[in-house]
Amino acid sequence: LTQDDLVLLQNKSPKIDAGTLKPVEWKAAPDLEWCPPGHGDIYPSLLGSGMLDRLIGKGFRYAFVSNSDNLGAVMSTDLLAHFVSSGAAFMMEVAERTEADKKGGHLARRKADGQLILRESAMCRDEDKALFQDVSLHKYFNTNNLWLDFVQLKKKMEEYDGIVPLPLIKNKKTVNPRDSTSTSVFQLETAMGSAIECFGNAAAVVVPRSRFSPVKTCNDLFSLRSDAYHLTEDFCVKLNRDTPPVIKLDDKYYKHVDKMEKLCQGGIPSLLSCNKLEVTGPVVFKSGTTFKGTCSVTNTKSEPVELPPGEYTDQQVEL
Repeated sequence: LTQDDLVLLQNKSPKIDAGTLKPVEWKAAPDLEWCPPGHGDIYPSLLGSGMLDRLIGKGFRYAFVSNSDNLGAVMSTDLLAHFVSSGAAFMMEVAERTEADKKGGHLARRKADGQLILRESAMCRDEDKALFQDVSLHKYFNTNNLWLDFVQLKKKMEEYDGIVPLPLIKNKKTVNPRDSTSTSVFQLETAMGSAIECFGNAAAVVVPRSRFSPVKTCNDLFSLRSDAYHLTEDFCVKLNRDTPPVIKLDDKYYKHVDKMEKLCQGGIPSLLSCNKLEVTGPVVFKSGTTFKGTCSVTNTKSEPVELPPGEYTDQQVEL
């Protein structure tokens, strides 16, 4: 294998001004005019770069693909053997949804033909949000751990003139993600998991929660750095419990890593026995703090206030 076989450079797309529906202009930082086109771009990037043909030519047929922020996504020879024996072109790893996963994409079957599909929250109308987030109705979510058969993938892309026909997702953002007052934009993206609906022989497999440990937000990072997780000898991140705690930190003060770390310099609280923690306002955490059950901490002031160390069980704390 050469470096060209190991490094895939994906494309970028212009952000769309939500007011004019034209590519946005941001002279203060032109790089912010562009955005990633979503991980669904992996398919045209594989074909357009020549990597797909090179790998097939060198005898590589199967691939395991996952989000880089999913620290539980590791290679499994058992799953590989299952995928190969199934003959499927595409296989998605799914896990049982909990309260913490209700906003993520879930697996479904299309009523018209029984085809497996992936529904993302951005695809739903506002009036459908409650049903979308009902974990008893839609029981399995997409971990975005995917298995691909390169030969069948190439054949499908040839059928559609070099693409996989994925649904387009419109995400509303601001041109500067760190400035909520900057110009509103649309980021047009596709999701690689949506390809499940493009293959008639696509499959899904239910996997343990241990194969899904994402770090997409500071809520996830806060939980990951606590004692709810541990690092194994082979450097895999594992939960110390069946499901992760549900964490909701105030976006105004904790949305960005540097802000969260400033308020948590004394250490992340113990969350091993915590079901849910909600933090409103700037709260400073110190070592020796433990949460159990369902707790909330509120600081109505704009200045940070320290939470006294100690054990909090099913408590609503106002500072």
